[in-house]
Amino acid sequence: MIVIGNRSYEVLEDHRNGWNAEAFRERYSEVLERYDYIVGDWGYNQLRLKGFYRDNHPKASKDVTFSTMSDYINEYCNFGCAYFVLQKSKEIKDPKELKELKEQELREAREAQESRAEQEADELTESEERIELRENKSGGRSSEPGTGKEPQEYRSKREAVKEVKESKEPRPNKSPKSWKESKQRDNRDNRDNRLNQKNQHQAE
Repeated sequence: MIVIGNRSYEVLEDHRNGWNAEAFRERYSEVLERYDYIVGDWGYNQLRLKGFYRDNHPKASKDVTFSTMSDYINEYCNFGCAYFVLQKSKEIKDPKELKELKEQELREAREAQESRAEQEADELTESEERIELRENKSGGRSSEPGTGKEPQEYRSKREAVKEVKESKEPRPNKSPKSWKESKQRDNRDNRDNRLNQKNQHQAE
């Protein structure tokens, strides 16, 4: 429900979330007060309002009566644009009743906003669950979304394979310096052995 001036309107149809109270208030004009129904459509991303009378209205021409409203919608919304249909409830003359209706309007608007927020949150949760499901099906090899890092499970496996490969690689040979020192030590031992043998012969 929405209250403008001293008139209230009820939302009869809201196709593809076409109803927007703020946009309707901005586009509404006093010319529309005479009509019993108002159609709002978003054919070109801009709200367009059109008024219609009830079918038994004595001064209404046929092309602006309720029975021709469907023809108008089919003509201007045939490609699936969003639209809404409002019905004028009554003219409000009692200030107290007008205040109560405005409070009801604010309450309904707040509830609708909360409902949209919950719906958006549910859609976001479902989207995150689908992304996680796709990653699980791919074996966890894709990067973590938004971080550019590979999953912990795959990284641990890759590092374990690397350690096995390194353990199988041959050890490097001794440096030339170590080989030279070993050779000198062997020559010194051989020289000492020859001197010992010579001393033994002389003693005999």
